[in-house]
Amino acid sequence: MAKKYFGTDGVRGEVGQFPITPDFVLKLGYAAGQVLVQHDTDQKPTVLIGKDTRISGYMLEAALVAGFTAAGVNVVQTGPLPTPGVAYLTRALRLSAGVMISASHNAYFDNGIKFFAEGGVKLSDEIELEIEAKIDEEMKTQPSARLGRARRISGADDRYIEFCKSTFPSHSDLRGLNLVIDTANGAGYGVAPKVFHELGAQVVSIGDEPNGYNINEKCGATYTKTLQAAVLQHEADYGIALDGDGDRLMMVDKNGKVYDGDSLIYVIAKARAREGINIGGVVGTVMTNMAMEIALKEQGVDFCRAKVGDRYVLEQLNQRGWLIGRRSQRPYFVHGQTQHRRRHYFRAASFGGAANPEPRPRHRLRRLAAVSANYD
Repeated sequence: MAKKYFGTDGVRGEVGQFPITPDFVLKLGYAAGQVLVQHDTDQKPTVLIGKDTRISGYMLEAALVAGFTAAGVNVVQTGPLPTPGVAYLTRALRLSAGVMISASHNAYFDNGIKFFAEGGVKLSDEIELEIEAKIDEEMKTQPSARLGRARRISGADDRYIEFCKSTFPSHSDLRGLNLVIDTANGAGYGVAPKVFHELGAQVVSIGDEPNGYNINEKCGATYTKTLQAAVLQHEADYGIALDGDGDRLMMVDKNGKVYDGDSLIYVIAKARAREGINIGGVVGTVMTNMAMEIALKEQGVDFCRAKVGDRYVLEQLNQRGWLIGRRSQRPYFVHGQTQHRRRHYFRAASFGGAANPEPRPRHRLRRLAAVSANYD
């Protein structure tokens, strides 16, 4: 059955135009809450809500909170937090679901709602269809004794910062590296610079003054000219640009050359293989450039294609036991890592994997990527 409201990455559109209106988002929260209550009969479900820095986030957050609590679901609000941080905290706090309010790399006048299931993974198609089936039903608010509660938690960004640092090789640090970090005036502005600084790098932070309207505006992963100029100005070793919700990135070397997601996936896969880490292979999509597939196979790294969409890449990673994935042609990739005999799948905006493609942080990104194919 075709979905009516959900796209490949949640519900998204222009604010004030259907479906990104307060009344629809209220119904969306209520419908999702009903589904959670039906599936979690042992206890009252709790949902975590994060957002980026768009001015409309306040309005949509309030609508979601009202919908969830009306359905009898508790809500925990984090404030601005990267999308991967929402997924991580949903899992770490053992919550029933997570929601991110963001339109990713789009301009401030767009916004969207994306959901995570228990464990921090994307919702299945089946659950999305269940939610859609309830959106158009009449809302019946729970009796007062069964309403959900809403509360804000402090320190969500600090918890995510510590997690990001924990993904970095324990035998290495970034001392001696000069970095420019462009957080697109988005959700990563309070996280990314601190991660790299606390790992030892000298950090120049740009795109870190959000005002509700300047997210992704001539900055970030979709506009690298600002980062390139800053890297050259500050004579930095690398530049890293995130998008508005902090789940995609581009990198720039000291000469201002841009490395997109394909190049970074190749660099990380090659470096992991060189370290003797068995990544299994790389999952791309039907949109992934054939040149990357050929370059990976020349390095002895298997490659397969999934349908376009986060959940389909993750499904293939889980089914095959592989660690690295890449979605479409955009500067975005999913990165996995094994820790304490447990495999965690999370986006490369957890930062460590991209900043340190191998334990020798002074090893030049340019040289690692030099033998890869040209993807143009």
